[in-house]
Amino acid sequence: MKESIQSARYVISSATHKQCPLPDRPEYAFIGRSNVGKSSLINMLTAQQRLAKTSATPGKTQLINHFEVIGTDKKKWYLVDLPGYGYAATVSQKARNNWGNMIESYIRKRENLISLFVLIDSRHLPQAIDLDFIRQLGSWQVPFSIVFTKTDKNKPGATIRNVETFKKALLEEWRQLPPLFLTSAVKKEGREELLFYIRSLHETFAP
Repeated sequence: MKESIQSARYVISSATHKQCPLPDRPEYAFIGRSNVGKSSLINMLTAQQRLAKTSATPGKTQLINHFEVIGTDKKKWYLVDLPGYGYAATVSQKARNNWGNMIESYIRKRENLISLFVLIDSRHLPQAIDLDFIRQLGSWQVPFSIVFTKTDKNKPGATIRNVETFKKALLEEWRQLPPLFLTSAVKKEGREELLFYIRSLHETFAP
């Protein structure tokens, strides 16, 4: 069955998890280093080019951005765009600390968060900042998946090598790998797989 979305709309931007919408439906959040392609991926998944604001300037997403999604099965869920955990050099240390606290509080306290999708730029070999963040998720016992982005920017062989190297780095500390997805917002690759996976997780939500 082809996975599809009936509609998607922006709901609210929140400075803390306490300001987020009522936790009355499944929620899936996207996070990654600044400029990893979060907004582009969200727009690709929802088939709306301007739903999430994209920017060439790292660090533009500074709040917890909620989008309401309605599937063709009529089920409603939230898709969340989180600030990046790698910050632009122009951002003050105070702002970085505030973002870090906001992200941690949301991830650890948002009760309807079903899964966190960690976005990794497929053009690069494993970066310490990504591995450190994933390690932190393990200590917090937060369910997560990994989404490799921008595969269209690579030759296929380079993408495979980088992904395999990342998997090996994870297996040095993890017993098994989390779900992995390869995506391209430009070529619409990985859309069906991601939406099918999200749909399969809906059943784990208990209001």
